[in-house]
Amino acid sequence: MQIPVTVFTGFLGAGKTTIIINLLKQMPKSYKIVMLKNEFGNIEVDSKLMQDSNIKVTEMLNGCLCCILVGKLGNALDEILQKFTPDHIIIETSGSAYPAPIAWEINKMKDRLKLDGIVTIIDAKNFTGYRDISYTAKIQAQYTDLILINKHEGMSEQELDKVLDDVYELNATTPKIKTDKGYVSANLVFGLNSKLFITQHQENVSEDHDHHHKEVEILELHSPKIFDKEEFLMIIKELPKWDFYRIKGMVRTKDKNILINCAFGDIEVIDSNEQYNETAVTFMGKNMNYHLQELRQVFHVDENELKMLD
Repeated sequence: MQIPVTVFTGFLGAGKTTIIINLLKQMPKSYKIVMLKNEFGNIEVDSKLMQDSNIKVTEMLNGCLCCILVGKLGNALDEILQKFTPDHIIIETSGSAYPAPIAWEINKMKDRLKLDGIVTIIDAKNFTGYRDISYTAKIQAQYTDLILINKHEGMSEQELDKVLDDVYELNATTPKIKTDKGYVSANLVFGLNSKLFITQHQENVSEDHDHHHKEVEILELHSPKIFDKEEFLMIIKELPKWDFYRIKGMVRTKDKNILINCAFGDIEVIDSNEQYNETAVTFMGKNMNYHLQELRQVFHVDENELKMLD
């Protein structure tokens, strides 16, 4: 029996995790879904955000799902099949993941898996900006079975029309659906029976590997210190959004520990009852080396606590 696999792509902060959570809430509790996350850095933030969901989460930290030559994705899928025997597998890619190698690896296991669909999520509010800086964002919009237009609430009709024109310019034929605050019917997302990349060869799908790795630079903060919540959030709010695409992590504060989730300047703060041994935050974007020393100064941390990831 082939187990269906749905791949969710979309640039950093597009809202992939929220949409997936809302989809899972619509599924019967007896339907076993396993999710494989590909994440930058070494911080398991989204697993904590999804603790209340009826789902098993496996995270590939500090890795890239395009790295098929080292077998990371294939090994992870093998482990999922052996450990969980799921009814459905969901893969949530990192924001700069190129969809072809992921689909190719799934199709390589066609005796056990089938690619049900590649779903690309568009952050309507920021798409026009990040499309111009990300080659991968364009590829994600072009090679997909379904495009979900997310985060369009609060935009004027004229602004949204401009985004839709930009999307249609990249992909005129693929179905496009607007979400309702991150909600879309599961009947529209699952069961797409994708035909993408069935004949893709490894030599072709791996050629853009180095290109999209360079699109996103990563800083990681690991510090035992306890921060002032308001001061920490003020620093985050003042960071330029077109350099800091995504910021997320766990922060120890004087009052109550928090989870932060920031995409292009929009910050979500969630109070946490968990006890953290350290503050652990990942910063993703460009010009990170330029901002590194400044952030060490404002956070009052040293070079061992805040550093660039290779």
